[in-house]
Formats: sequence, structure tokens, C-alpha cells
Amino acid sequence: MSLNNTPNSDRVHIGIFGRRNAGKSSIINAVTGQDLAIVSETKGTTTDPVSKAMELLPLGPVVIIDTPGLDDSGTLGEMRISKTYQVLNKTDIALLVIDSAVGMTDDDKRILDRIIDKKIPYLIVYNKSDLREVTISNKNEIAVSAQSRQNIHELKERIAAIVPENKAEFPIIADKVQSGDCVVLVIPIDSSAPKGRLILPQQQTIRELLDCGCTVLACRDSELKQTLDSLKAPPKYVITDSQAFGKVSKIVPDDVCLTSFSILFARHKGNLSSLIKGAYTIDKIEDGDVVLISEGCTHHRQCGDIGTVKLPKFIGEYTGKKIEFEFTSGTEFPFDLSKYRLVVHCGGCMLNEREMKYRIKCAEDAGVPMTNYGMTIAHTKGILKRSMQIFEKDVI
Repeated sequence: MSLNNTPNSDRVHIGIFGRRNAGKSSIINAVTGQDLAIVSETKGTTTDPVSKAMELLPLGPVVIIDTPGLDDSGTLGEMRISKTYQVLNKTDIALLVIDSAVGMTDDDKRILDRIIDKKIPYLIVYNKSDLREVTISNKNEIAVSAQSRQNIHELKERIAAIVPENKAEFPIIADKVQSGDCVVLVIPIDSSAPKGRLILPQQQTIRELLDCGCTVLACRDSELKQTLDSLKAPPKYVITDSQAFGKVSKIVPDDVCLTSFSILFARHKGNLSSLIKGAYTIDKIEDGDVVLISEGCTHHRQCGDIGTVKLPKFIGEYTGKKIEFEFTSGTEFPFDLSKYRLVVHCGGCMLNEREMKYRIKCAEDAGVPMTNYGMTIAHTKGILKRSMQIFEKDVI
């Protein structure tokens, strides 16, 4: 996968924090060598977090996030500051930009305490050091000038040196296959399928299977029976889009291991055990309970949308209860989850690992079970245990 095509979820997220006019946008432009951020003497030029995916040598593919000033004022300012703090939930490396002429303020100290509390690798960047000399007291500090480019190269080297290792504890499926295995992927093509391409989990699963020397057969659910009948021997696995679980489970023989992309990725991101427990909470839902259905990306809602239409239908029919559903998407995720009986989240393919783990931790702290789309559908179709056979020795 080329650097330009690396999905945002697999990029290092660099959050830029600081007060208004500390030079956050100037630092971004200096580090990237591009005019990515608007620079102005007017305070509050950046009014919302702005993300830019790019290649930053010597790091490679990154997402740089410019944030509103920590000293913003008024009602809107408070909302902007809140958005800035939310950015920490997906930040892999934090840069706290300080105006050398002003020094570290209480606003800076507050967010630095939060950065340290979240165990985010960070650098304190004293900007405008060409105007006022700065005494560096520890290894997490560096003095630079975005205007004169003083120490900008050193700043890039320092950032590269603290890039966290992003090694997943589990592969997608590589440890469950051998060279020569045949795996069938079921990919429904309906009105919600993106035109002309496959979604990210499907692409990544195909690539990993090919890297393992497997034979990969992809078909729609409507051609699945024909595909299986054409094989001389049963496939090692059938992996399906969760929305087709019900139909596919009736076609795939019981002696063939069946699972879904969302279940593979729950394990891949280290969240499988807790999400399985959350799925069984569906059995305990009562009339009047509130269920949150949350997606990590934003897209145009269509007729038959999985999050807002299909999942409420599946859960309602399975439980027979009168349930209130609420929905969030993209970066919107409630701070307070206490009113919810259950959170059903998408696979999180567009969220980086830190953001996904933050959301799961929020649910755990609130004592609210959380599961994902695939496990919810599998459980409401009565096949959750079957869909977990691939990981039986790991988590069950």
C-alpha cells in the first residue's frame, strides 16, 4: 500500500495544541513545507479541528490535526476548546506549541496534564525563539522559529524519534490460515455498497490472505451457493459482510467455519472479548431502555441503512421490547454514556486504535456494555457462537 493510499486509521495522528497566536498553524506549515494551515495575526483563525493526511518525512504517512486555541473565549470559544480536548482521544503524538514571549500558561499546563494522564508521547515546542531566547530544561522540549525555520528540521527528527510502534497484537486472520488454504469472501453489492470499490476491511483482509499464500474467492451472497458447489473441497473459512449473516449462515455447511469482517477486526484491534460480552447484553434489554448506535465515519444515509434502519429492526424483533434508539456518527461520541443500556458500535475501520480504545474505555468507565455491528447481527440471528469458532481457543 503506497503512502498516499494509506488509510487514515493506519496513520500516525499528530495533534497540535496551544493558545491562540502561539503559532500552531505556522509550525504546521514549517514542518510540512506547505501552506496547509491559514496563518493570521487575528486571534482564533482556527475555529475547528482541521485534519490533513499527508506524508511527512522521515515519519511517513501521518494525519496532522490543527486545533483551536486553548484560550478561546465566549460560549462558542468554550465549545471550540471542548473540541480541542476531544482531539486528544485520537492523538498518537501531541505537540504543545508555546509562545516563547509568553511562556507556559495555565491553559497550557491544563492540557499538558491531560496529555500526560493519557500517556500520549509529546513535545513542548517553544515557538518564536528567534525573538526571545528560551532555556530548555528537559528532553520533551525544543525551541524553534516557524518564521526563520530555526530548528524545524530538528523538530521533525524529534517527532520521528517518538513515533509509537503501531504493531497490532493480533493480525486480521494470518495466524488462522496456512499457505494453500481456500477462503471465500461474501461481499453483497447493494445500494449501500460504495461504487467501484471495496470497503477498507475487505481490501485489507484480501491482501493479508494473499500475503499468506491463500486462494481467495470473492462473491456476492446471491452467488454463494453456486461458488461453494463449484469447489472440489470445502473452503477453510467463509467470511461475510455482517449484513448478510442470516442468509449466508443458511447456505454455508455447518462443518465450514463462518465469521464476518467486523468480528475479524474486533480481534485485530484487541477488543474481541469485551465486545462478545456486550453482545449477550441484548438478552437483558427491557422496555424503555436506550441503545446507542454509533458509527466512526459519516456517510449519506440510504434506505435500508445498517445503523439507523437494520440494526434497530434486528434488535427490536429479537428482544420483542420497546427500545429507544439514538445515533451518532463520525467524531461525535457522547461524553456521558450513563443513560444507555448498550452501545452498538461499527467496526471502527475509519478510526485509529487510540480512538476506538477510548470509546470502549468510556463505556467501561460508565458501566455500559458495548458490542459491534457484526456481533449484534450474529447474535440476533442465533449464530454468534458459530461465528466465533475461528477464535474459540483464544477467547471462548
